[in-house]
Amino acid sequence: MAYDHFGAPIKSTEVALADYGDAVESWEIPKPLEPVTMRPATTLPAVRVASANVRDPVLVATQLASQLSHEHLGCVLFFCSAEYDLQRLGPALEHAFPEVRLCGCTSAGEITPDGYGRGCITAIGFDRRYFAIDCALISALDRFTLQDAQGVIDGLLATCRDARLAPVKGNTFAITLLDGLSSREELVLATLNSALGTIPQFGGSAGDDERLANTHVFFDGQFHTGAATVMLVNTPLDFRVFSTHHMVDRNEKLVVTDACPESRTVFELNAEPAAEAYARAVGVSVDALDRKTFALRPLGVKIGGHYFVRSIQRVNPDGSLTFYCAVETGIVMTAMEPEGLLDSVREQIEASERVVGPPLVTIGCDCFLRRLEAELTGEADAVSRFLRHHKVIGFNTYGEQFDGMHINQTFTGVVIGQPDVRSGTS
Repeated sequence: MAYDHFGAPIKSTEVALADYGDAVESWEIPKPLEPVTMRPATTLPAVRVASANVRDPVLVATQLASQLSHEHLGCVLFFCSAEYDLQRLGPALEHAFPEVRLCGCTSAGEITPDGYGRGCITAIGFDRRYFAIDCALISALDRFTLQDAQGVIDGLLATCRDARLAPVKGNTFAITLLDGLSSREELVLATLNSALGTIPQFGGSAGDDERLANTHVFFDGQFHTGAATVMLVNTPLDFRVFSTHHMVDRNEKLVVTDACPESRTVFELNAEPAAEAYARAVGVSVDALDRKTFALRPLGVKIGGHYFVRSIQRVNPDGSLTFYCAVETGIVMTAMEPEGLLDSVREQIEASERVVGPPLVTIGCDCFLRRLEAELTGEADAVSRFLRHHKVIGFNTYGEQFDGMHINQTFTGVVIGQPDVRSGTS
């Protein structure tokens, strides 16, 4: 399903902001680059997109630079496999893109110009004539306060205003990337959302190729764990931020009767061991519970008339269930099942394209469980073709983020229109 109130086009506002402390860092505006005569993999007005899959960090960074670098390059957003040697990849990227903002994270799969990819890096290069972008690092997730959040947004907005590309109101959105195993997404996102006001926000939780061991975000030449990045994008181009999922509710209801929100672990559902109650609700034995079951039969929570998916990460030896989102004692969960995997995404992206015109690029955060479902049902090639056709660049996540909420098994992103189509830019 798509969320009806999520379908509005652009929404943003200026917010009253305060100073921030040591928990955050932000970049200064880079100096202009010297022209580089390279032919990119894909050349679009205002952005270039690229991907590379060689394993050597220096070589892969050089290949990305050969595809993306030009005299007006202002920022690169990338998503990479955790299989890379991250200690070498960080400095290699900084060296390959001198004085260019770099922001990114590790993934559980990549969305490249050719569709789905694995074990590679995919990236978007933004032309600073069309995009004013700044990024900040949040390094102390458990101590992140509203004052910190207001300071972060204050600094990022200052950069956008200084560029004088477009008014902040109506022309700005935020992209958040968080450590996907930090269990702090809910706190950080709610706090940031308060500071952002009505500036639309989306993003994803970093992955590690389904190892569930270490996920990283990238800032200032290094990959960080237990951290998050916030990227603020100001542009005169039209855009639409959206979020959607394809799950529908069934009749089975499960009340959380014992849970630990901090560890995202549910010990009891309907006053019995959580794994037993869940297995019975979805019609399998406890021994048969696996990632396939979790992908095809998640649970949902109804909030404001809409169901939000809560995906299960694993069954624990004591019969409890660990989730990818926080779950609290007392909430009522509903068994969910999938409809057409592509239908809701197609509806949202095509609706966005009707608003902004032909897409320049779509930045997408696609849950890794959706990709797993596509592989299990034989739809992966069709999904990949769809993503390629609609110019989607992004990654498979351990959780998605939309306007201050942390959600699962969704596709969330932004469709950005081309210059000279609706915006009148040139």
